[in-house]
Amino acid sequence: MAVSKEFHDYILENLKKAGDVTTRSMMGGYCVYYQGKLIGDICDNCLFLKPAKAALRLLPDAERGYPYEGSKSLMIIVDDVENTSLMSEVMRAMYEELPAPKPKKKKA
Repeated sequence: MAVSKEFHDYILENLKKAGDVTTRSMMGGYCVYYQGKLIGDICDNCLFLKPAKAALRLLPDAERGYPYEGSKSLMIIVDDVENTSLMSEVMRAMYEELPAPKPKKKKA
């Protein structure tokens, strides 16, 4: 599940051209957020997106795979991360579909 720093930076640099994208380190990989919503993961030097209806519609020929061993979610593997217009469209459409993040509980 390890991700090289170079691959992470490459993915992040390309996705940021398409919008407000951030990542968060998680168990050797990274969670990928678009405008605060979790849209996917970077694992094993691959970008995986959640299988939202919009992503499936806009990336119909994309391969599917599990981002890590034990994962229950079959996700979309993105190969063409440099296609800024397509990635913008996919992320915007996914943002509309995906639920808002749950508010964090304050520590007592």
